[in-house]
Amino acid sequence: MGNFNLERLQHHILICHGSSCKRNQAEEVTAAIREEIDRQKASSILVTRTGCLKRCSNACNAVVYPKGIWYKEMTPGSGRKLIKKLVKGKLMKKHISYDIGQNKAT
Repeated sequence: MGNFNLERLQHHILICHGSSCKRNQAEEVTAAIREEIDRQKASSILVTRTGCLKRCSNACNAVVYPKGIWYKEMTPGSGRKLIKKLVKGKLMKKHISYDIGQNKAT
């Protein structure tokens, strides 16, 4: 796989792969996000599977850094939409559960 070029990194997406998120399509969400990154040629976005993010009632969860925006109830379709939004510099407001920069839940 090699080393990811961190100099071009704009977004790092952490996708929960804890047990609740796995039951709520974590694998499919991860695959859809990676496919959309390839489709959009968005080489500035890195995706990492994580262990439990401790927000099981919001499964499947994803967090986008560096802004620290937590997304809930992700599906393969919303994962693809997230990448399209990030490429355009926008947020996917419908799925935001927490914004670290604002220190508030939405």
